[in-house]
Order: sequence, then C-alpha cells, then structure tokens
Amino acid sequence: MKEYKMRRGETLDERVPDMESYVEEMFGPITDTEEYKGSDLYVVGEPSNPVFEKVVAGAVEYSGKKDKLAVEFHERDPTELGPDELEAAGEAVDAKNTFLLEATGRDAKSRRESLKRSVEDDAPDY
Repeated sequence: MKEYKMRRGETLDERVPDMESYVEEMFGPITDTEEYKGSDLYVVGEPSNPVFEKVVAGAVEYSGKKDKLAVEFHERDPTELGPDELEAAGEAVDAKNTFLLEATGRDAKSRRESLKRSVEDDAPDY
C-alpha cells in the first residue's frame, strides 16, 4: 500500500469530496471495503480496465495531521494479457496517473521526489 500526501495547503477532502464515487468513476464498481490503519478503503474487485486485477483506494485519517491517499493497484502479469488487453495497458497507466494527480494535486515527478525525500528521511545516519 502506498500513501500519498496532498500539495501544501490542500486537503484530500477539498480535492476529492466524494472518494467513493471518484474511485467508481475511475476504476469501476466498488465490491468491498478493506481496513487499513484504522480507515476503511474502497475495493474494486473487478476493475473496468482488464490490466487491473483489483484496486484498493481511499483516505487514511491521521489525528492531528492531514489525511493521506492510500492506494494499491494489483495488476495482471503482462505475459498473461491478450493483444486487446495489451492496448488497455496504456489506458491503465493513464488512469493511475490521472487518479493520483486529481486526488493529490501532484504530478508523477513531484510524487517521486516526495517519495525519495521520505525514504532519505528514514535512512539511518552512519
């Protein structure tokens, strides 16, 4: 499960007021919920894009801090995909990036840089 921060000065509720309908719009009907760090996340068990096996997404609430977006994409092995499904791979990448950009306000480059900084902060000093 990956967690994403919002842009400075913004909250997840402001960017995505209705997370349930946003997840359904992007990936397909919600089939279940899954508990993660005390928050219920939405599970799309049969996503509309055949590249995804399952998508888990939602807001993780932290007391005294801003909520974060938690997402886990379960993708099928590319060697198992047929020719028509391979065409959907590009659409799957676009769907992931659009979902994350709309929800966090951060593009792929700034998400990567933020992730690098958090890993560097966790590294022990020798």
